[in-house]
Amino acid sequence: MRQHLFLNPFIWLSTLRARLCLMVTMVVLAGCVDNSDSPSVDLEHPAAATHEPAPDGALSQHHDAHSALTVYKSPTCGCCGKWVDHMSANGFNSAIEHPSDLSAIKDQWSLPKDMRSCHTAVSANGYVFEGHIPAKFVQQFLEAPPENAKGLIVPSMPVGSPGMEVGDKFMPYTVFLLLADGSTTVFARVNSVEDGQ
Repeated sequence: MRQHLFLNPFIWLSTLRARLCLMVTMVVLAGCVDNSDSPSVDLEHPAAATHEPAPDGALSQHHDAHSALTVYKSPTCGCCGKWVDHMSANGFNSAIEHPSDLSAIKDQWSLPKDMRSCHTAVSANGYVFEGHIPAKFVQQFLEAPPENAKGLIVPSMPVGSPGMEVGDKFMPYTVFLLLADGSTTVFARVNSVEDGQ
């Protein structure tokens, strides 16, 4: 015999928890929606739009492989655009591409499937930066790349990371170093907004 949902408190609480988690996720992901009319880019014929760096950026003296990034993202992702703005404010020059298959880009760079985020950036000298990594860590990495390193990763979309600001909310997160063999190790821990600035 089928029990009514409200007669069993465990089912009712589980359903309520699931709905609340879904609502929180939707609110956080709403920051990723951008209503721009940016066209998609075919992987075979990419076209890039350039985001100009801020004139007073911390890296404005560098307009070489240390400050040039190609950022692959969805044309509707607002948090990715905010991350690009963060990078530009810190002197990085980003070319934006909207591939029709973002997963193919991530596969091309052998990014671990369980550590992927909403955007992937590649430096002019071939290093990969996955997710909402603070500019200061990208800068540190590019100034002295560790031996056998491929790049950096911030998995998922931590609230309070660059581009994922939601009021004064903050969730501690880790910046991982991606090694050539596909393994990862801790590069930095970000325990406050200040740690990521």
